[in-house]
Amino acid sequence: MNRTKGDEEEYWNSSKFKAFTFDDEDDELSQLKESKRAVNSLRDFVDDDDDDDLERVSWSGEPVGSRTRPGSFQSLSDALSDTPAKSYAPELGRPKGEYRDYSNEWSPSDTVRRLRKGKVCSLERFRSLQDKLQLLEEAVSMHDGNVITAVLIFLKRTLSKEILFRELEVRQVALRHFIHFLKEIGDQKLLLDLFRFLDRTEELALSQYREHLNIQDPEKRKEFLKTCIGLPFSAEDSAHIQDHYTLLERQIIIEANDRHLESAGQTEIFRKHPRKASILNMPLVTTLFYSCFYHYTEPEGTFSSPINLKKTFKIPDKQYVLTALAARAKLRAWHDVDALFTTKNWLGYTKKRAPIGFHRVVEILHKNSAPVQILQEYVNLVEDVDTKLNLATKFKCHDVVIDTCRDLKDRQQLLAYRSKVDKGSAEEEKIDTILSSSQIRWKN
Repeated sequence: MNRTKGDEEEYWNSSKFKAFTFDDEDDELSQLKESKRAVNSLRDFVDDDDDDDLERVSWSGEPVGSRTRPGSFQSLSDALSDTPAKSYAPELGRPKGEYRDYSNEWSPSDTVRRLRKGKVCSLERFRSLQDKLQLLEEAVSMHDGNVITAVLIFLKRTLSKEILFRELEVRQVALRHFIHFLKEIGDQKLLLDLFRFLDRTEELALSQYREHLNIQDPEKRKEFLKTCIGLPFSAEDSAHIQDHYTLLERQIIIEANDRHLESAGQTEIFRKHPRKASILNMPLVTTLFYSCFYHYTEPEGTFSSPINLKKTFKIPDKQYVLTALAARAKLRAWHDVDALFTTKNWLGYTKKRAPIGFHRVVEILHKNSAPVQILQEYVNLVEDVDTKLNLATKFKCHDVVIDTCRDLKDRQQLLAYRSKVDKGSAEEEKIDTILSSSQIRWKN
């Protein structure tokens, strides 16, 4: 009995003998689920800037720029199996008649096109190295990340590690896909072997360094980081690794001391503001904020001193001031805020200076419910007149708005602002006094 192509596909879709397919949602083998976890870069200890040296990865785990069809990674489960794909032989007890396996006649090009369309397709017939490599090259030529990954999974299972690495070394597109695939599935051992084979020492070092993420015990993680210091990183990355080790070493000391102080209940700051979380494994900026919150007045010689952290990790002035301001404003320690921006010259004269700009100071103070008197003082320090007026109006610093309009000799703006203050208030009276003054030569 001859079968039409439609009958053939209906038969195989209903058969209990399943083949490698992109549409199999109920496969009993383990499925590789799409992952949101970051596999892109070395953690930055100060901020979240992107690491341009490492290629970014899309949602599906393929390099950005490859064209991909929706619903992919999860359906590669058959190819991930350590057992051969299930046979295409017809089921025993089927109705009489011969079934012809057309898949044996498909070329690598035909097979790749069927994979791309999500058709049932076995790769097991490609047994020679030449056929397997042709299959890979056809997949790469399609520019479809999912098909490339499916073929790579097949090669990973059916080729020795040495042969696979050797062939990928001269096929850079496939190599990039394979590296990202290994990162996605967490096959760290094979990834390290691949980097060793390629003599990509910095990537090898980075992959080894990332192993610290799997170590939960702080002391063990610290010791592991210590072993990473001598790995062949670039000079810049070596400095980051050293900082990471030093930071965790400090955090362990601070955490033990503060846990003791908190449990003793004799330190006011811990009684009024109990800690919400451990400081262990926190980023540098978080550690600095913690230090400015709980240990602001400690001498520079102590590990938990904010100034000590600033000098040890070479924290820029802007970052330090921004973090210290946020911590002290949260505690409503306005005297500390004032001291943070007060400088003295060699003659002893004091002056306010803000490396982050006074407009940002005002925003942070307002966010932490600073009194209007304090807000007005810092709004007045904003140099740009338009920015000053906008901030003063936004935060209802009436005296700043009134005085600025007077200094600008802007009668119309002062009249307009009069309607925004309470009737009979001191502000309205002040505006009326200014408007009636004969000594001001208004510009409008």
